[in-house]
Amino acid sequence: MSFSFMNPAAFFLLLAIPVFFVFRKIGLLQRISFPITFADWDGFVFSWNDKLLNFTSAFSAILVFTAFLFIVIAFADPVAHTQERVYTTRGTDIVFVVDTSPSMAARDIGGMLRIDAARQAAQTLVQNNTGAEYGLVAMGNEAALLVPPTSDLEFFKSRLMSLKLGELGEGTAIGTGLSSAIFHLSNSKAPSKCIILITDGENNAGEIHPETAARLAIENKIIIYAVGIGTRGSVPLDYKDPYTGKEYTGYLDSTFDSAPLEKLALGSGGRYYGVENIQAFSVALSAITKRQTVAQNYYLRNVNTFYYDEFLLAAVIAFTLAWLIRRFLLKEFV
Repeated sequence: MSFSFMNPAAFFLLLAIPVFFVFRKIGLLQRISFPITFADWDGFVFSWNDKLLNFTSAFSAILVFTAFLFIVIAFADPVAHTQERVYTTRGTDIVFVVDTSPSMAARDIGGMLRIDAARQAAQTLVQNNTGAEYGLVAMGNEAALLVPPTSDLEFFKSRLMSLKLGELGEGTAIGTGLSSAIFHLSNSKAPSKCIILITDGENNAGEIHPETAARLAIENKIIIYAVGIGTRGSVPLDYKDPYTGKEYTGYLDSTFDSAPLEKLALGSGGRYYGVENIQAFSVALSAITKRQTVAQNYYLRNVNTFYYDEFLLAAVIAFTLAWLIRRFLLKEFV
């Protein structure tokens, strides 16, 4: 990213500041005031020695000059120049199948909820791998497609952040979740297709067995990567029922057999990753994207972002604060 100014000549307006002080020094542009002296002929003239008020007065003057500086910068028309990749060929289609059972509310991933760790790791992956298209399936007792594979990364991330635990029931229908993702990937023309399954438990719901889903994935040349999240043992849990609003706080006995997940992942050409912290999660997703990366054609597009309005708004705010300070704190009629 680089910055420039479309109208740099506007900075000559800054010369008005030293000119202002020179005029004030020689007696011109003095502030209009009406001094009132309360003193006897031989008494003392009133003087303002309050340190806080002196500081307040100086601060308001700084705000005025800051506002003037912002106006000059706004007139100089600042612009930020960035480049973004525009892909002309398809990359990998990746569908996340995310477990939304209540156990994902366990707080054992570096003090984070498991679901929050999944969100953060997935967002990091999307941010660093913009050439792919991403989809999202939520999985509980049932499964629901929330986002079909799309290049609209902001939409994907917003739906990812809106996942609610327990909304699809308290079970873990791994076979159903995988089948939903496979169905929406089967007709994709992408040169590489994969599913990233994120769960902290074993299959215990749904009418489709995970092995059946794995065979469907192999038939459609879709690779499955399984991420088993969470530590073992007694872990704290904070869960809010999405329907009743009731909050549950306690401990979860966190144990599950990872062997079935390893089997279905390896059978489809993928891998299983057990993660117990956010760093391991990010490493796992990074390894997956490296395995699934395909060569893509792209060109660079220049993007200009203008900041005229932002600096002008900042100037208005600074001027307003200075006026409020002088009018209500210093009691000046300005």
